[in-house]
Amino acid sequence: MNANDWQKEQERLDQITLKLRTRIAELEPEVDQLRDQAADIRKRFWEEVTVNTSTHEDFEETFFTIKQQAAVLSERESTHRQLLRQWKSMNRLLPSPYFGRIDFQEDGLDFSEQVYIGVSSFAEEDGMSFLVYDWRTPIASLYYDYSPGEVAFETPGGHVAGTMELKRQYQIRDGQIQNLFDSSITIGDELLQQVLGKGADNQMKSIVATIQKEQNAIIRNDTSRMLIVQGVAGSGKTSAALQRVAYLLYKHREQIKADQIVLFSPNPMFSSYVSTVLPELGEENMQQTTFQEYLEYWLGSTLRLEDPFDQLEYVLTEGEGSEPGYEARLNGIGYKSSEAYLQALQNYAQWLSQEGMSFNPIRFRDRDLITAEQMKSQFYSYDASIRLANRVVLLQEWLLRELTILERQEREESWVEEELNYLDNDQYAEAYQALRKEDGVFAFAEEYVDAYNELHNKHLQEDDSFDFAQQEEALLRRMIVKEHFKSLRRGVKRLLFIDMVGLYDQLFSDDVTYREMTNGAEVPEYWSGICKQTKEKLSRLELFYEDATPYLYLKELIEGVRRNTEVRHIFVDEGQDYSMFQYEFLKKLFPRARMTVLGDFSQAIFTQATNLEEDDSPLTRLYGEEETSRFLLVRSYRSTREIVEFTKSLLPYGQMIVPFERRGRKPVLSMSDNSKKRAERMAADLATLQAEGYTSIGVITKTAAESSEVYNTLTALGCQELRHITKATFTFDKGTLIIPAYLAKGVEFDAVLIYDGSSQTYHRESERKLFYTACTRAMHRLHLYTTGEWTPFIQGLDLSLYEVEQY
Repeated sequence: MNANDWQKEQERLDQITLKLRTRIAELEPEVDQLRDQAADIRKRFWEEVTVNTSTHEDFEETFFTIKQQAAVLSERESTHRQLLRQWKSMNRLLPSPYFGRIDFQEDGLDFSEQVYIGVSSFAEEDGMSFLVYDWRTPIASLYYDYSPGEVAFETPGGHVAGTMELKRQYQIRDGQIQNLFDSSITIGDELLQQVLGKGADNQMKSIVATIQKEQNAIIRNDTSRMLIVQGVAGSGKTSAALQRVAYLLYKHREQIKADQIVLFSPNPMFSSYVSTVLPELGEENMQQTTFQEYLEYWLGSTLRLEDPFDQLEYVLTEGEGSEPGYEARLNGIGYKSSEAYLQALQNYAQWLSQEGMSFNPIRFRDRDLITAEQMKSQFYSYDASIRLANRVVLLQEWLLRELTILERQEREESWVEEELNYLDNDQYAEAYQALRKEDGVFAFAEEYVDAYNELHNKHLQEDDSFDFAQQEEALLRRMIVKEHFKSLRRGVKRLLFIDMVGLYDQLFSDDVTYREMTNGAEVPEYWSGICKQTKEKLSRLELFYEDATPYLYLKELIEGVRRNTEVRHIFVDEGQDYSMFQYEFLKKLFPRARMTVLGDFSQAIFTQATNLEEDDSPLTRLYGEEETSRFLLVRSYRSTREIVEFTKSLLPYGQMIVPFERRGRKPVLSMSDNSKKRAERMAADLATLQAEGYTSIGVITKTAAESSEVYNTLTALGCQELRHITKATFTFDKGTLIIPAYLAKGVEFDAVLIYDGSSQTYHRESERKLFYTACTRAMHRLHLYTTGEWTPFIQGLDLSLYEVEQY
């Protein structure tokens, strides 16, 4: 770049910066004034309204006065929000107003337009001449998708074609140009080199300045019902997904709000890690949850659920055959996550529509008011063509009617008279006040309660009113029984009369009965062991993680599906760790939502993993081939070339992974005689890395138990500011983190230390992907340690891929 061009660019930047400062200064008093006005109106709202309902005209006048005041308040608050949004947008632009520029000449025109691109738009005061274009505008897509030459893009008004004459990139800091590049094919490696060369942060950052062409296709896809993004470790798939959310909120700002988008995160800590990306782009955060939190919400009040990390701990810590039932548990995890089991449950629900329903009796004072057999008889008396869930509703209505009859009968029982004797005047008053508020079938009319109060007062003065005493007792009996029956009615309304535990338990009988109930479904291997384990768990009102989704699915087949029609987009991160059963469930739960699934099958550490790589992935069947778009990201940006060359060699098919050209030190393999020497070496390496300026270091173990052991060992050796990460950790911070591999998914560190890379710890083929996942968390430095033979995943690697240290 010659000096003259650089000077012209800096002069333009100075002009933009000045205009931004001027507009910010002009907006600040307006924003403050509107905020104060809205606060004042809220404070004095009722002072400006005279409430008079004496006549129809007075009531109407009061109504319109209130409506007018509410409209004024709404207008002030709306204007304040709009100006505040503009003010925040300009403040975000001020340190770095833009990061890119294209010169575009549309076909048929004899002039070209200079289009400067930033994180949001900024226009002249007339609102027509854009000084900076938001990166999400249609014309900005040219910057990400094309090199100079013939280009085209789509707008709401149609197809636009032309010529890109220039593509330029900027690094601007505090109003000064730091770097300037003219680029051709990609968003230049020079800029990416500098961005990726920085240290890891405790929160993910926006990547809008370095979005690559393949990522841009994911971000701007607005037609597919299902997007499947298979991306290698460090390919930017999660970052692209978050920019996609920002794009959707920008393009469809009149139709979609942030709370209509849901991100399913792999763990609570990851939610904290990505929480700043959207606010950084001027958008509100979407809803974030984990699948486990959703299951807990619906089932946690009645059953204790195993979480996925406890399931994984079991799989990782119990060797083949070392615990009775281990193979049965593994087999059960696979089967209960399968589409075959999903179909079996659907068949089971059909069978239940003919026979086999199980109910809980409605008990009161140690006796059955309505027996399970009575419910079953009533349930199967309905027309067999009525859907299962609809018959449950009919049974519920019948039970409420029966309770009404039984309640009347109960008033004559002796226990009611006993309670009557212990009522005092305060309890009378409190009870009757509650009755006046009820709107159910036992509510009394106002005039009836008033009449009672009048009679009661008279009775206090004239004890000899025998007739009134009878009326009073009848009313009090009615009140006492009604209060006791409230919980019974509440239970019926919550469908607690359905024996869901029994219905799920009923599935796990012998194989002949299972086939009969599921229309001939094939039972998996180790079925007797699976049945025993499941029944034992259910007997304690507990559920394995692999049972939670099927249990909730069956519950909804019987009781009716809970659908959320407000949510428009679902994002599933680490999507390879979800089963097809869970995907089918999400589809039913959010019937109007589009789904974006992000994952890497090379990091599939759970037994129930779904393959995202293959063209015929089962996910493509969820919405159909025509409604599905698949994206493959093979370039890894997170790690140095040396680390990527090492980690991709850990996979049998790793040659497809393309490293980004950022150089660094080769991974270091350290072998020692015993665990004490290993710990001392790790402590020394931690001190060295910290001295070199690395502020985010991950000490990664295989299991939670191992991470606890390492934390205690390194603390005893004097290592400072260590943080032990568990499944209950909700925030991701800088520092030295001791963390199990499965909780490190999705995050990154400047340096990673693999505590134990031995064959004793990582020897099963099923653990290869977990080991790969742990190693790929490193951006700049990777150290591995062992006290014995290296894992077989390393033993066959080319010696040129790493350095060896022995001590």
